[in-house]
Amino acid sequence: MTSHAVHHTESPRRIVLAVTGASGMPYAATLARVLGQTPDIELHCIVSAAAGEVLRLETGDGAEAITAHAHAVYSQDDIGAPPASGSWQHSGMIVCPCSMASLAAIATGMGSNLIHRAADVTLKERRPLVLVPRETPLNRIHMENMLRAHDAGATIMPPSPGFYLKPQSVTALVNHFCGRVLDMLHVPHDLSARWGDETPS
Repeated sequence: MTSHAVHHTESPRRIVLAVTGASGMPYAATLARVLGQTPDIELHCIVSAAAGEVLRLETGDGAEAITAHAHAVYSQDDIGAPPASGSWQHSGMIVCPCSMASLAAIATGMGSNLIHRAADVTLKERRPLVLVPRETPLNRIHMENMLRAHDAGATIMPPSPGFYLKPQSVTALVNHFCGRVLDMLHVPHDLSARWGDETPS
C-alpha cells in the first residue's frame, strides 16, 4: 500500500526504514521525519503491528506518525512487496528500534515477515543494514545474535546517548543518535553538532 507522496529529485536514493516492537519510538519518528524531508531520499517504511502498539504507549501517536513521511508503506505481512526482492534497488535499510525477536530472525536468516526478509535481502546484496537493538541488560543469546548479524555485514548501533555535546533535552539526545545513524548511510542532516564543530544555533 502506498502512503503520502513526497517531492524528490529525478534520481532519489531509496532508503528502507523498518520499525519493530521495541522501546525507542522517538528515534524512529525522528529518522522518518528527516528522511522524508530530505529532497533526494525516497523513504520506504515497514511498521510492524507490535511497533504500532509501542508507538501508542510511548508517544500517544499511531503508525501514521512515521508513515506520513514515507513515499511508500508496506505491511509486515506483504512478503511480495518490493523490499523483499534483491532486484529492487535501494541504498540501505535501517531497523529502528530493533526488537530482540527481530534481531534473532535477521541473524538466523528467518524470513517470516517482510522486515526479516528485507533485511536478509539487504545483507545478501551487500547493501548497508543498520540495526538499532533496544534491550538491557543483554543475555548471551542477544550478544551472539548481534555478532552473527555483524559478521553477515550489518552495522549494530545500540541507542547509546552521547553527553559530550552537553545536551539540554531528551530531544537533543535523540537527535544526536539519529544523526549518527544517518551518517552510516551518508544522508546529510543538521540534527546535531559533531565533535570539534560548533553547536548549531
